[in-house]
Amino acid sequence: MKRNEITERVAAMRQFMAERNLDAFIIPSTDAHLSEYPPQHWESRKWISGFTGSAGTAVVTKEKAGIWTDSRYFLQAAEELKETGFDLFKMGQPGCPDMTSWIMEQTGKGGRVGIDGLVYAASDAIALERRLEAKEIRLETSYDPFAVIREDRPVLPTNKVFTLPEEITGESVTDKIARINGKLKEVDADGILIVTLDAVAWTFNLRGNDVAYNPVAVAYAYISEKETVLFIDPEKLTDEITATYLEQGIRITDYNDIFGYVALLPEKSAICITGNKINYKLLQAIPPHCRIVDIPSPVDLMKSVKNETELKGFRNAMVKDGIALVKFHMWLEKAVPTGEVTELTVEEKLREFRSEQDLYVGESFATIAGYAGNGAIIHYHASPESCLQIEPEGLLLIDSGAQFRDGTTDITRTIAVGKLTKQMKRDYTNVLKGHIALATVIFPAGTRGSQLDILARKALWEEKLTYWHGTGHGIGHFLNVHEGPQNIRLEENPTTLLPGMVTSNEPGLYRAGKYGIRTENLIVTQEFAKTEEFGTFLNFETITLCPIDTRPIVRKMLTKRERKWLNRYHRMVYDTLKEHLSKEEKAWLKNRTSAI
Repeated sequence: MKRNEITERVAAMRQFMAERNLDAFIIPSTDAHLSEYPPQHWESRKWISGFTGSAGTAVVTKEKAGIWTDSRYFLQAAEELKETGFDLFKMGQPGCPDMTSWIMEQTGKGGRVGIDGLVYAASDAIALERRLEAKEIRLETSYDPFAVIREDRPVLPTNKVFTLPEEITGESVTDKIARINGKLKEVDADGILIVTLDAVAWTFNLRGNDVAYNPVAVAYAYISEKETVLFIDPEKLTDEITATYLEQGIRITDYNDIFGYVALLPEKSAICITGNKINYKLLQAIPPHCRIVDIPSPVDLMKSVKNETELKGFRNAMVKDGIALVKFHMWLEKAVPTGEVTELTVEEKLREFRSEQDLYVGESFATIAGYAGNGAIIHYHASPESCLQIEPEGLLLIDSGAQFRDGTTDITRTIAVGKLTKQMKRDYTNVLKGHIALATVIFPAGTRGSQLDILARKALWEEKLTYWHGTGHGIGHFLNVHEGPQNIRLEENPTTLLPGMVTSNEPGLYRAGKYGIRTENLIVTQEFAKTEEFGTFLNFETITLCPIDTRPIVRKMLTKRERKWLNRYHRMVYDTLKEHLSKEEKAWLKNRTSAI
């Protein structure tokens, strides 16, 4: 993207603001459903700034412009924002101003700040409004500047959806709706507004392709004992799907009817919402005579606990992913010395090998293939301009995943493609020690992810090293590769880890301009033991099937217990995959999983 295009777009934004007497405008990265990956129609922050990361907020004032983003994107944002007029504000770093404080300073008493309430989380909008009011600054929430200044704005997607059978989901739509209504009774709510696309997809066993990487469709839903309503463009449904939903007692109405429907909710109704998962415009549509029950989404918690059918699907997907990864790593070993491998060809080859597997749908996110210094850019994605050739020396970090109809995968491996320094090996081993510490922990029921996060960091902290991203995120079942409500990270999260939850285990280390290291497997929380005196204890089952490169390991840094885990993991990988491989592939895998 040319830098002068960004300058022109910001000028158009400022003209829009001037015509409406606005001093600042805030552009989040989300859409009307608070999605991590929005449909192109709502990729407004990316369009206005040129910054392509999935997390961040843009602010344009009369004279300045800024992007606030987290540590995953510091290096990427710094590069993409060069000469655009946008300043980079590194959240969580010393000296980084709070966004709202910065806006108030730029705006001044009596000023006016604009947002599009349709794409702003209600809880964030309410908090913002309160802070601005304290400084006598007015928040305007009804403007969508991109409907005016973006002439080439993509329309909302009209792709057809499809539904999944119970053989894949393990539960019918009617049973899910009954369970949801049961949860509503527990919190004295009459109905629930479901806004996030993955929650809608899970509830209705529905999938689509309206968003890159996430198999979801643009829709809302309302569920109560009285009725269940799916708000979706009817053209997206086949006659068969429509008939099936009607048989299940589901009313289908147009996507945009949600606001009128909510405005007419019965008097004294108690409506369940989640403040950070409903857009401000929809919250404002709820009549004052309704009581709002603002709690963490019960649907999200139900969705996060996978049933046996879903877990079986995950394991099937891991086998297919493992087969593809064996083929890929064999190719990589042979190809790197020839000089024919770049970061982009890594991405292409991974897609090629995975696409040969049964029930493959697509990638679960944009592949991160970072060689040398690019590996230190946590959410790096190769482009023709940034792409490096993989030389036969140093480290190559590859974070990739796939969507299969029966499961979602996400795996990171750091590969020794040639000679390594002592520092590389030591760093690699410390990251692996953290990975193993989390993989092997036993913990009491009721434990939160934040209580376990230190295990993944301890070996690094002891060497005065760290990483700034979370250690684990939830994974959807043929859904979003990032889902809640559970996670494993330093920040507090009240959600406890429950049996059936699928989470990532991915500590890392990044040396800017030199290399990045991350080792990621997916883990399932499971019951370990019950005791009469101390209750139930849980642990993790690792389900990813791919060898961890042992060549960079400093063996003497691993304890006997750590080596035992790694050897046992590698035996599982080999024993599970061997029957699906050719003689040559089996021999390669046998070598790569040999005991250390």
